[in-house]
Amino acid sequence: MKLTFTKMQGIGNDFVVIDGYSQPVSLHEKTIRRLADRHFGIGFDQLLLVERPTVEGADFRYRIFNADGGEVEQCGNGARCFVRFVHDKALTSKREIRVETARGIIFPHLEGNGLVTVNMGEPRFAPAEVPFIAESDAVTHTMEVGGQALEISVVSMGNPHAVTVVDDVEKFPVEKLGPLIERHERFPRRVNAGFMQITDGHHIRLRVFERGSGETLACGTGACAAVVSGIRRGLLQSPVKVTARGGELTIAWQGDGQPVWMTGPAETVFEGSIDI
Repeated sequence: MKLTFTKMQGIGNDFVVIDGYSQPVSLHEKTIRRLADRHFGIGFDQLLLVERPTVEGADFRYRIFNADGGEVEQCGNGARCFVRFVHDKALTSKREIRVETARGIIFPHLEGNGLVTVNMGEPRFAPAEVPFIAESDAVTHTMEVGGQALEISVVSMGNPHAVTVVDDVEKFPVEKLGPLIERHERFPRRVNAGFMQITDGHHIRLRVFERGSGETLACGTGACAAVVSGIRRGLLQSPVKVTARGGELTIAWQGDGQPVWMTGPAETVFEGSIDI
């Protein structure tokens, strides 16, 4: 079977996008893992599957698979690439679309300057909603990781995040502590581990070790989670520029009960096909 695909990237977070809207597509975990291999396959952080919606009022359904083949709930950089894809493929002419995800409807908007703004919904902090094992809700929690105590903030942006403030994000041992946080016993469904360096009240530097993919050049929901946690701790003020290794995003959040807004680029890298 020959599978056609579009390779895309959002500030270095790279994706394979497949049109399951015009034709049915079924992919097994083993196939996804092979496609994700950067030596024997195509290579990507996540695979995005565009499908017809299953809920009334939505324009599309958006499914996300990590490089390990597991399906996940949300992906911010992927949402922007999703919008660019459905426009480039003439699947819609709407500049703002309603997209069904595993955690509800999101509302991406294609701006006139080519950037994409996404209403990422309200962040959730209750431990049970992340999920995170804790006796009570708190702005920060202390967690033992690799023999040291880390102060973390837990946030759900439709997917789980743990955010740690560090002095120097480039020198911090993300490759060592990221996997330990991702699979920590207090996160029953694993977690995306974010490491945030605060430059000033409106600018951070960020690295994220993503659940099921490892460290990526950028993480959209991770940027949202980091900014929200920083605002909640009184360390940041909206809007915030987030500098990742792959580029920059702008995140805005007006506080409890309000959605998080993410703005950034989305680009097509190439089109291709592969036998599976």
